[in-house]
Amino acid sequence: MDIILKYFPDLTETQKEQFGRLGELYELWNGQINVISRKDMEHLYEKHVLHSLGIAKVCSFVDDTDILDVGTGGGFPGIPLAIMFPNCNFHLVDSIGKKIKVVTEVANALGLKNVKAEHQRAENIHGTYDFVVSRAVTRMAPFVDWIKHKFNKNHFNPLDNGILYLKGGDLEEELAEAKRKYTMYDLPSFYEEEFFETKKVVYLPF
Repeated sequence: MDIILKYFPDLTETQKEQFGRLGELYELWNGQINVISRKDMEHLYEKHVLHSLGIAKVCSFVDDTDILDVGTGGGFPGIPLAIMFPNCNFHLVDSIGKKIKVVTEVANALGLKNVKAEHQRAENIHGTYDFVVSRAVTRMAPFVDWIKHKFNKNHFNPLDNGILYLKGGDLEEELAEAKRKYTMYDLPSFYEEEFFETKKVVYLPF
């Protein structure tokens, strides 16, 4: 939890409590339904929570922003972002039902009223959103195809509506396939830990 406060020192007491409980909740649920590799559990706050919050370093969502988290797995990046932005609306989807069960249980335990979790494929989701977030679900070109018709037309955030995608490594070739304008934000600009050395937030406006 200290690593979260290191980079986000202005959390409310409620946010501190919610972030603080993530460790025990994921320990509990991961023991029953494996959504995070066992060896990663001891690095949950760095590799999953803080990594997810890289998106918050790039865009501070305005109240009432609608955000779709595609392929959320156990709730990343959606759950940490929902804690960080309690007045925004988060729709977390995954094609694997047992992962959504974990998301639902964690969100309920934390009292997150701004999270809706659904067992569904992204391309079958109806409705539109201001942003789509995700964490290395697939290559960017097919990802864009899944969600390209799911964006609201009105822009009211610091960034125009679009995709905010957490990914690592050399992405130039992959992003060229998507044939869209993009901006890359290097997470080492925000975080000093070695884990983030090659990690990025990729932003594609729509």
